[in-house]
Amino acid sequence: MTTPLTEKAPAKINLTLRVVGRRADGYHELDSLVVFAGVADTVTLEPAAETTLAIDGPNATACGPDADNLVLKAERALRADVGRLRGGHFRLQKNLPVAAGIGGGSADAAAALRLLARVNGLPADHPALAAAALATGADVPVCLASAARVMRGVGEILSAPVALPALPAVLVNPGVPLATRDVFKAIAGMRGSDVALGPVPDEAEALFAYLDTHGNDLTAPAVACEPAVGAVLDALGQLPGVRRTRMSGSGPTCFALFDGTEQAEAAARQLKAARPDWWVEATRLGSAATVLA
Repeated sequence: MTTPLTEKAPAKINLTLRVVGRRADGYHELDSLVVFAGVADTVTLEPAAETTLAIDGPNATACGPDADNLVLKAERALRADVGRLRGGHFRLQKNLPVAAGIGGGSADAAAALRLLARVNGLPADHPALAAAALATGADVPVCLASAARVMRGVGEILSAPVALPALPAVLVNPGVPLATRDVFKAIAGMRGSDVALGPVPDEAEALFAYLDTHGNDLTAPAVACEPAVGAVLDALGQLPGVRRTRMSGSGPTCFALFDGTEQAEAAARQLKAARPDWWVEATRLGSAATVLA
């Protein structure tokens, strides 16, 4: 029996998100500082002639039909470009909440592409991997290397990796559905930020100040669509030691930043006790290489 290969699929977090405009095809162009969390799904691949997918874990039932999963969509996209691609039996351990604004499905797809690259001897910079990532979904390219970057366009324009301190954080999802299309529809008529992202500071205090200037343009429309987002942000803002709070992506997951890991863990325990119906995780934010180590 071939030993399965394993990749972590860390949650993607938008520290900032600016909606720049809307394209003729209906997609919105963004300007966003993206980092990754220490909480993750796990994707394994056992090489085989037939490609299949099995899903388990605490959030498996929310994933929907296996055939629609982005793991298989990524495999099909890469196979269309590479041709004689060796696949196999994928297993996805779904730990992250689904449709949560933290790129869980995109991270899973990126992890699947990394696994396929390993099985087929493709280098990390092989153009077919980047093409398959973009064909699979807008957030998949930035998840491919899981490095902190500025992401622009619809996700296809990525800066070089940026150096950031590992930020202790608490992630919270209220467990309510919030469709991305509804949030973008609600942004019509609301004014977002017109301040472009400048150089990203690499020191914690300077980064906190940077976040005061650059927010998430989708927060107000998300709260208008689902008041639970506002309730989460209010709860996070009242935690002891909190430095900044923010919503990730189009929500509903939000996060709070702290100075230290112990503060974040204590805050998470407090919030879990007060709101056992919410998904609450203490973690660190940065590049996957640092936060998953």
